[in-house]
Order: sequence, then structure tokens, then C-alpha cells
Amino acid sequence: MRKVEVYRNGVLAGILTEENKKSYVFQYDDAYFLDQNKPAISLTFPKTKQQYKSKFLFPFFFNMLSEGVNRKLQGKLLKIDNDDHFGFLIATATNDTIGAITIKPAK
Repeated sequence: MRKVEVYRNGVLAGILTEENKKSYVFQYDDAYFLDQNKPAISLTFPKTKQQYKSKFLFPFFFNMLSEGVNRKLQGKLLKIDNDDHFGFLIATATNDTIGAITIKPAK
């Protein structure tokens, strides 16, 4: 099981967990959820106390990953299997992402 913290503009918004290759869970952090001034991280993740579950990496997070030649180069340099989408997310979505969302390994 691997976990990452999901930040929106530098503020912890929630935790994304890869339970196994076919089970992913996202849940909002309590403090973020309770702050009515904080928006949802995405239209596909309205703020709720409920966990979001999926059999594959949620498209919102998958779309943060590089594609094509860039992905192959990253995989080679970072020694990540091309099918390890969560590994790519951990390795490449910590800085300089497009948009407000960044990912950091959970403590």
C-alpha cells in the first residue's frame, strides 16, 4: 500500500491511497473539508466526508502524468515501470505541476 498527500495551492486537501494495483481511495483531510472557504480539488471530487474509490487511478490524477516520449524518458531516468502510474505520480507531481494540485509522499 502506498499513500500520498494531495495539496491544493500548498494546503493539504486529502490523502490518495493505492491499496493495490486495482484499488485506489481518495479522502479529503478533515480540516480542509470543514473549511467552507476551501473549494473541491476538482469537479469530479466534490467535497464530502465519503471516500472516493476506484479500480484504477482516478482520471483526475492520471491526467497529471506525462505521456509519450516524455513518459518513456522519465521512466528510464527514474527507473519506474511504464505501467506504474502511481509511481510516476509520486515521482513527478511534487513540483511544477500544471494547476493548483501537487502530490507529496505521505508521512
